[in-house]
Amino acid sequence: MISVRDLKLAYGKRVLFDEVNLNFTKGNCYGVIGANGAGKSTFLKILSGEIEPNKGSVSITPGERMAVLKQNQFEFDNETVLNTVLMGHKKMWDVMQKRDAIYANPDATEEDYMEASHLEAEYGEMGGYESESDAASFLSGLGIKDEMHQMLMKDIPSNMKVRVLLAQALFGNPDILLLDEPTNGLDIETISWLENFLADYENVVLVVSHDRHFLDAVCTHVADVDRQKIKIFTGNYSFWYESSQLMARQISDRNKKAEEKKKDLLEFIARFSANASKSRQATSRKKALEKLVIEEIEPSYRKYPGIIFQPLREVGNQILNVENLKLEGEGSTLFSNVTFSVNKGDKIAFVSRNPLAVTSFFNIINGLEQPDSGKFEWGSTVTTAYLPLENSDFFTKELNLMDWLRQFVPSHVTEVDEPFLRGFLGKMLFSGDDVMKKTTVLSGGEKVRCMISKMMLQSPNCIILDQPTNHLDLESIQSFNEQCTVYNGIVLLTSHDHTFMETVANRVIELTPTGIIDRLTTFDEYLADERVKALREEMYQ
Repeated sequence: MISVRDLKLAYGKRVLFDEVNLNFTKGNCYGVIGANGAGKSTFLKILSGEIEPNKGSVSITPGERMAVLKQNQFEFDNETVLNTVLMGHKKMWDVMQKRDAIYANPDATEEDYMEASHLEAEYGEMGGYESESDAASFLSGLGIKDEMHQMLMKDIPSNMKVRVLLAQALFGNPDILLLDEPTNGLDIETISWLENFLADYENVVLVVSHDRHFLDAVCTHVADVDRQKIKIFTGNYSFWYESSQLMARQISDRNKKAEEKKKDLLEFIARFSANASKSRQATSRKKALEKLVIEEIEPSYRKYPGIIFQPLREVGNQILNVENLKLEGEGSTLFSNVTFSVNKGDKIAFVSRNPLAVTSFFNIINGLEQPDSGKFEWGSTVTTAYLPLENSDFFTKELNLMDWLRQFVPSHVTEVDEPFLRGFLGKMLFSGDDVMKKTTVLSGGEKVRCMISKMMLQSPNCIILDQPTNHLDLESIQSFNEQCTVYNGIVLLTSHDHTFMETVANRVIELTPTGIIDRLTTFDEYLADERVKALREEMYQ
């Protein structure tokens, strides 16, 4: 168990936490959520001892071991991949090093060998003799092939380093596990493996993530970082979000009788309790929800952006035709034989084992990149708005946000005054003096919010989204997702956010080196289709 008492942390006048008191108990997984800058990652660093609070204390049950997902990819550059994982259990690793040093010493004494025998016993008690096979199993589960296990960390790709550090944190069954954005850089299959692992994990887990599907799959509780406090709520992210929205609506509905409000809340809890039975964590989550009293449900004080795409006109019958597109990458084919047409009502999720393939495809159909062969044609009625993966080219000039947005006003808009521009920026939570901020000082999330303001300004009937949740907080992701779900235009998207893909897309197209797989289906149905799985293996060979 972790106990936090009277915690306070401030940087000058900026107070992150004040009088925080919490307990994190065994068997629970806590999703730590909060707006960007609220202090989620900082809180995990306080728990791990990396940051010292101004006041208060953090204590863990004596004898329990804490593991933390490391963020420095270069820390273990001169270690092998397998040894990097083994080093996750520091005590076991130290015992092994001491023992091996004695055996390697030609001048070792009888006394040294006696110490080595004690070390052997201690090593065995900690599971040392199975440690290499256990570490290799974690690496394989996270998609790291056997031939990489003895390579040096500095010699493997950066996306693989992230997975090794995750394996290091998970190794050795730690009593307390702290994970900051563990799904970054993972593909869908590996995220699914991690979800299943954590769903069966019986110790304390705290996880910071912007992946709502992941939070829903693994969390029994939500730790909400807001207004210098942290409050723990029963249930996963979706339960927290929907219950807080329900409570906010009830508070605003002053005429509704107390008994009717209570009935609505009880029905809501019962419905989510039933849904929880489908989860791998069914028992703990369902019991927790059944014990929940309605007084524990509180409205969220968060501000959600107002993302609204209003097409100037409806798309015609011809939207986008693609014929035999092909593109070579560095020494390999990114995609070929890409032929399809976009139809009215399509919301298409694009996927590939190589994310660069989808990004390049989106750049091609937006005229930013040339294919090696093939062609595409947009219909004359289509107005597109593109959210690219990289947006740095849009922020090279030092402009305030008002003048930055003014550059992108379409020709059909005749009156462009300050209230008009403020309206679009205000929807993305740039209010008051914020609109005079210079583009050169914007954070990654602020730049994406500016890009979304630009997209709304264009009144598109087709939006193209390359990793739209990158750099956004959960509130912005939720609003973006909900708008794309109800939007009556065309959506072409790719995302690591499982929930975004599942709730928006009604068609899936996979780009492979030998052709495409095109299915009218939801994202989850596509992933579960055994025939598609077999076809994918064939087309990537």
